Amino acid sequence: MKETYEEKINRRLGVKQRIIAVASGREKADLVLKNAMYLNVFSNEFLEGDIAVANGLIAGIGEYEGENEIDVNGKLVLPGFIDAHIHLESSMVTPSEFAKAVVSHGTTTVITDPHEIANVMGTDGIEYMIQSSQNLPVDVHFMLPSCVPATEFDESGAELGYKDIDSYFEHKKVLGLAEMMNYVGVINGDDDVVSKIVASQAHHKKIDGHAPELSGNDLNAYIAAGVYSDHECSTF
Repeated sequence: MKETYEEKINRRLGVKQRIIAVASGREKADLVLKNAMYLNVFSNEFLEGDIAVANGLIAGIGEYEGENEIDVNGKLVLPGFIDAHIHLESSMVTPSEFAKAVVSHGTTTVITDPHEIANVMGTDGIEYMIQSSQNLPVDVHFMLPSCVPATEFDESGAELGYKDIDSYFEHKKVLGLAEMMNYVGVINGDDDVVSKIVASQAHHKKIDGHAPELSGNDLNAYIAAGVYSDHECSTF
């Protein structure tokens, strides 16, 4: 039976109150990493303290007691790396093998654009990547391929319009629309191209960019379309 809005609020209220109680020291944490030397990424320094975890979240750092305590004295506690843009299938291994390779180097989250496999297999490729990325030691999120094919001159195994990818926007692991590399289509207001941006916005999702050397009014047009970022570095 589907959870009502009131039930959802009450459930989240209980979780939030639990985290507050642990953070304040009124209740024991689920887990405490005792005597931790941890990296403060805001001040760029290593600090010492207990790290209290409640309901899967860090509730506080200081002096805490926990139902389960682990002494990490002499070890460094670091946040995991997030790879904000990859094409996981370009590693030429399955997601499970990819996870084995990157977790040991500190990467705990990746945001992948299954652009390459979608250009070969269409939505079947997207479906495979999502399903085979579940329950891995690395957290895999997705941006939906925006350009299949990459340009109208390319020959690919599939052609995906906004209707083909629209249902995936509601998947919990999908964060938005992947690099909009057809910046020419965006600037010229192409129906097929811009409709994908509009669909992503309709689902309150982000849109990644890919716009090398754009400037002036062309860049203004690209941003005005709704693109949030660009991983192409043209100048220092």
